[in-house]
Amino acid sequence: MRLDALEIGKDAIIASVASDDAALRQHILDMGLTPGTEVTMMKYAPMGDPMEIRLRGYELTLRRADAARIELVDVHDTDAVAAANPHREACAHPALGEGVTPRGGKMAIAAGDPIRFALAGNQNCGKTTLFNQLTGSNQHVGNFPGVTVDRKDGTVRNHPEATVTDLPGIYSLSPYTGEEVVSRQFILDSRPDALINIIDATNIERNLYLTLQLIELDRPMVVALNMMDEVLANGGSVDVNRLEGQLGVPVVPISAVKGEGIDELVEHAVHVARFDERPGRLDFCTPDGPGGGAVHRCIHGIASLIEDHAHASQIPVRFAATKLVEGDELVISALHLDKNELDGIEHIISQMEEESGTDRLSALADMRFSFIEGVCQACVTKPHESREHLRSVAIDRVLTGRYTAIPMFLLIMAAVFWLTFGAVGAPLQGLMEQLVGAGISAIDDALTAFGTNPVVKSLVVDGVLAGVGSVLSFLPIIVVLFLLLSILEDSGYMARVAFVMDKVLRRFGLSGRSFVPMLVGFGCSVPAIMSTRTLPSEHDRKMTVMLTSFMSCSAKLPVYGLLCAAFFPQATVPAIVSLYVLGIVVGMVVALVLRRTAFKGEPVPFIMELPNYRLPGFKTTLMLAWDKAKGFVTKAFTIIFVASVAVWFLQTFDVRMNVVSDQSQSLLAMVGGFIAPVFAPLGFGDWRASCALVCGLLAKESVISTLTVLLGSSSATALTGMFVPATAYVFLVFTLLYPPCVAAIGTVKSELGGRYAVAVFALQVGVAWLVAFAFHTVMLAVGVL
Repeated sequence: MRLDALEIGKDAIIASVASDDAALRQHILDMGLTPGTEVTMMKYAPMGDPMEIRLRGYELTLRRADAARIELVDVHDTDAVAAANPHREACAHPALGEGVTPRGGKMAIAAGDPIRFALAGNQNCGKTTLFNQLTGSNQHVGNFPGVTVDRKDGTVRNHPEATVTDLPGIYSLSPYTGEEVVSRQFILDSRPDALINIIDATNIERNLYLTLQLIELDRPMVVALNMMDEVLANGGSVDVNRLEGQLGVPVVPISAVKGEGIDELVEHAVHVARFDERPGRLDFCTPDGPGGGAVHRCIHGIASLIEDHAHASQIPVRFAATKLVEGDELVISALHLDKNELDGIEHIISQMEEESGTDRLSALADMRFSFIEGVCQACVTKPHESREHLRSVAIDRVLTGRYTAIPMFLLIMAAVFWLTFGAVGAPLQGLMEQLVGAGISAIDDALTAFGTNPVVKSLVVDGVLAGVGSVLSFLPIIVVLFLLLSILEDSGYMARVAFVMDKVLRRFGLSGRSFVPMLVGFGCSVPAIMSTRTLPSEHDRKMTVMLTSFMSCSAKLPVYGLLCAAFFPQATVPAIVSLYVLGIVVGMVVALVLRRTAFKGEPVPFIMELPNYRLPGFKTTLMLAWDKAKGFVTKAFTIIFVASVAVWFLQTFDVRMNVVSDQSQSLLAMVGGFIAPVFAPLGFGDWRASCALVCGLLAKESVISTLTVLLGSSSATALTGMFVPATAYVFLVFTLLYPPCVAAIGTVKSELGGRYAVAVFALQVGVAWLVAFAFHTVMLAVGVL
């Protein structure tokens, strides 16, 4: 029987995993789907595909077509009671230097000298929460060298000499996704002084798979055993002392959410880094292990053959040997092996496959999981089914139910928009407008009383303050939207949305995983484009990047808010929501066209963990709000400030640098006059509207600041001199669909290259013009205009 035919509620044992794609097969095995593993069929998505299975204590989703690659044996009813293992009483945790016998131990970093840590772990294990606990507000965001994957660095609290880099959440060091490659190369190339590996104690078997690979990198390392409070509360325990002895590295039980164990973790991390204490063991295969020790002999034989190459390339020997067994092209290239050596390695691997009776990838994954199973049997008392998992199952009956999933998604998104534009965002926006207006009036009065030159006063009040202030008033709405999207993602709901929507997106040439970047695009296109690095396929990445920009980012909210409030005062929220819906519809139509032209072929397999639902940490949520507010204000006082000054200058002076009394004689009018004919067929051929759209390429908020400067006000009265309701809506349609900003296009260039950046820009401008023209034509035909 194959996995796709397994009935809901049945258990079975995996017999084999078949795939022509070696990288995909490696990923399936890395996720724990190894021969001999028991799996339970949980349910199907509302549309019948993908499916959810349970293995090794966690839930995993995959499509039926991928499940058909997996052969099963021993099909039986789901075990009613999990197999019991001995209870272990809690014991005192070892102090520094106790519990493990590390390699090294000599002072390598003097007290007070800089120490660099790398924080690594699976997705959904509490890594971001731990990073915030370690660093507080002493952190900044950058990029990893050569890519635009987010890189967070922070200074460890109470240790100003120590910095920590938060690596992307990964499941393995096999190069299946770009983030796995980035994490691995950062450790190998930047050589941090120590690794902090955070693992989820409630799912320790799954998390230790990455731990073993990190240990093979032979760097000083400490394991943070997170969520121990949940394990203990649900009747489980971990013999931390024995676990340290089994792994050969310090293990510190912590609760990142509650801040428990953080100080002890930092002490151990600083200690192993300062004294260069490397793992006490690197070998997790035994001479009498699986296949009669065939894997053990294979790895050690390859290690002895490549030792000089590994040292020359500064790649740990054990790590290099296991990666050669996997056929890792990046490591093969880095070692510079000649043909005879490669032939010798292939002979060793082939001999191992013959002796073990299985292929190389399965044998290596089985070796690691066999060791992990032994460790868990010796050190872990499995808890009964946790309250968190029971709660998640109950919630999923509604949020991923066959008949309730789609209605609940629409209801949740409606609540997001209602809170953003109504109950929470609107009152806060009104308050901010009052504060900004009062500040501008006070400065205006002060400059008048001081007798400031009228031109300088106009620059400050009509240029800088009016432009920047008009954008700042929308800060509350943008922060609320980001907060709500973050809560949905951190709670685990975004993964469910991807599960539910996968079959729908597949019709458009995408996978369910593409839905998360597209949803993040409603907040900001830049991180949304960056987040496509989690997609394992270039096909999916490129197509998702090209479509994400059609999702209406939060920077467009000020434009929608101003014009909809001015021209649709009785239906402001419906008008704004209609624009969001239109962006989605247009994006899907473009996806269908691209699928049949530039992006032919099927989307990649959909394999994703479904974490338990969790309440996002209050502190983490507040820090996110602060980061978004800080970023928005920074943009307001940099890009928008420059744009406002430039617009003021161009609309104040003519070609002879004389102050104009009529804006139609200004430099800006002359520039706008060249562009205006392009937009005339859309119904807004006014040069001021054209200039606002061009300035909007710097930052969408600049559309409002430009109109405010040019009209002298952002009031409805001022706007009605340039638009009527119908043309205002067509203007909003164009604003919705044309390129988000230069930062987003720059991110596309960094991710996919200049050719794709130009293609995305041209595609969006063309689509925006055509759709706006269609709206204008229809309005003329029905007599609205």
